[in-house]
Amino acid sequence: MTTLAADVRADARQDVRIEDVEYQRQGGQALLARLYRPAGTGPFPALLQVHGGAWTSKDRIDNDYISKALAQSGILVASIDFRMPPEAAYPASLADINLATRWLKARARLYGSRPDWVGTFGTSSGGHQVVLAAMRPDDPRYNALPLAEAPEIDARVAFVISGWGVLDPLLRYHLAKKAGNAELVGNHDAFWGSEAAMSDGSPPAILDRGEKAYLPPALLFGGDADEWVPTEVTDRLVAGWKKAGGEVEVTFYEGANHGFMTGKPDAPYAARAIERMKMFIRKHTA
Repeated sequence: MTTLAADVRADARQDVRIEDVEYQRQGGQALLARLYRPAGTGPFPALLQVHGGAWTSKDRIDNDYISKALAQSGILVASIDFRMPPEAAYPASLADINLATRWLKARARLYGSRPDWVGTFGTSSGGHQVVLAAMRPDDPRYNALPLAEAPEIDARVAFVISGWGVLDPLLRYHLAKKAGNAELVGNHDAFWGSEAAMSDGSPPAILDRGEKAYLPPALLFGGDADEWVPTEVTDRLVAGWKKAGGEVEVTFYEGANHGFMTGKPDAPYAARAIERMKMFIRKHTA
């Protein structure tokens, strides 16, 4: 894997080094991770970030200001691109996330972190995918891509953080249909292909079904006015997570809707949510 030298730059004021690194190739095409590297020698907690976009859009630059803020506080962030429709549907992106997790763990010491300090963070559909990937690190569909440099490393993470994650894709699909949101319905269809797949990839449904799952410490946060992720969905996942023996924390921000801080550093609760993330990460990498 190579660093793209043309994309390496340093921000002296922020004291964060930003660089794009190839973490895998698919069909001759490079998939990149944007690294936000804190100043100093570490060891730093490390965070693999997965962007939102209804599983079908956006890229690794999404949530740039969040990544910078975390790196400024001494947290290494790797924000990844992954395959999406129309190129590839579910579960291709989960395979990419699984591989990227192993890749970051394999390179953790090189980047000033530790393999056991690697966690994941995502927003919206990315917030869904990091939870799903964390729960199923050994699923053969997700674990299908080999990592030649470190075949012994697994995709288990130290923690997972979901910001306004679309935790129940099937429910959101029905809400989008009821609202007449044809674009959102089309995004679901393009990624999932069927309602059965949406149910298969629904974290609360996985726990409701009693499936065996890996449950790292989790932080879930979002708005209590989220039009696509009702608080009842988050509460359902929290209850199932705890019942299965996992540790989970949840924060709802009053009056906030879906994507309340996407691209908005000055949005209400943005600073508080970032500080909440920092506290949680430090707690689980102390």
